[in-house]
Amino acid sequence: MEKASPLTETFYYILLALGEPLHGYGIIQSVSAMTSGRIILGPGTLYGALNTLLERGWIRLYSIETESRKKKEYLRTPAGSQALQEELLRLEELLANGKKYFAQ
Repeated sequence: MEKASPLTETFYYILLALGEPLHGYGIIQSVSAMTSGRIILGPGTLYGALNTLLERGWIRLYSIETESRKKKEYLRTPAGSQALQEELLRLEELLANGKKYFAQ
């Protein structure tokens, strides 16, 4: 299996948020909460990223039908979890090397 390229910050936080089914506004709220408001995803950015993540197979639709409408929610797939894990390892390496450099 080919390793994923580094994730953008947007992809990273969306994948983190989608450990549970969320709709678009829920993703925006979750990412904002995780970053203490540093990242506020706009609708264009969010839905562009969701489309790319769907194309890559890293997330899937998880729709729930209610009495009044069908809610479009998303959920991370095993492939998305793998991409997220690879990114965490890459970031840990970056951090460890940076700390070594500044400890000298």
